[in-house]
Amino acid sequence: MKTLTVSLIVCTLIALTRAAAFTGVTFHPALPYEENEHGTMDPMIIVEPFPFMMTMTPPPPPPSLPEITIALPETREHRVVKRSTSCPCGWTEYYDRCFFYVSKAMSWADAQKNCETMNSNLASVHSDEEYQLIQKVVLVASHGSGPTWIGGSDAQKEKLWFWIDGTTFKYENWCEGQPDDFQGAQDCALMNFAANKCWDDGNCEAALPSVCAKKI
Repeated sequence: MKTLTVSLIVCTLIALTRAAAFTGVTFHPALPYEENEHGTMDPMIIVEPFPFMMTMTPPPPPPSLPEITIALPETREHRVVKRSTSCPCGWTEYYDRCFFYVSKAMSWADAQKNCETMNSNLASVHSDEEYQLIQKVVLVASHGSGPTWIGGSDAQKEKLWFWIDGTTFKYENWCEGQPDDFQGAQDCALMNFAANKCWDDGNCEAALPSVCAKKI
């Protein structure tokens, strides 16, 4: 009988240990015993439902890395403004120069200022061929061949003619008896004068069209 009692106690302890191993299993030691099939009394084990629902919460996202701004070195471009190898639109090229007819009538000084706005000067002339080319520029643009300012002047010293662009005044195409500095008031050169379309010295304040020229 003692052996049976000890066995019951051991079995009871094993049962209690196994019951405690499960979540949701509760042992109530104060509850009454119940009779088993052998006629002995076993403590009652009550299995209760989970008192709450388990909710799986996703782990928090990893902390975001700090933004890193990298300053790239500036690209250094060497921009070289090359000298033009051709004449602008509307200009006529002859060797290393460009010519342009200005139809607006102006004084010699104003005509020169106007040429300067186009990076040029009143035209200098250095050969018969070049003069004929300039005459053609005037003819094509104006459909005529009237008196037109070019870049010659002796305003600084009478009979000492110079070109406003600084080139040497070697070539001349004066009309017969010119330049005569009529009444002491003619210090600027004009082309297409009289029937021969040669040069004359005119009053610098006279309003005439003009020809500008510049180097390529």
